[in-house]
Amino acid sequence: MIFKVYFQKSIKEVPVRENTKSLFIEGESVRDVRSKIADRGFNVEFVQEVKGAYLEYEQQNEDYKVLEI
Repeated sequence: MIFKVYFQKSIKEVPVRENTKSLFIEGESVRDVRSKIADRGFNVEFVQEVKGAYLEYEQQNEDYKVLEI
C-alpha cells in the first residue's frame, strides 16, 4: 500500500500548515510506515493511505515519488 505522510522537517518545530511537507512511502500499515521513518527526525502530523482515484490524482503530480526505504 502507498501512504502519504504529512510532516515538519524537525521534531522541534511546532506544526504550521505553511511549513508542512509530504512524502509518499510504501508500507504494510500506518505503524510500519511510522517505524520506517522514525530515524529521520520528522515531526509526523498524519499518515494517510492513498488508493483509488486519490492515488491516480497524486501520481499525475510531477513531484510524485515513492520514497525507497
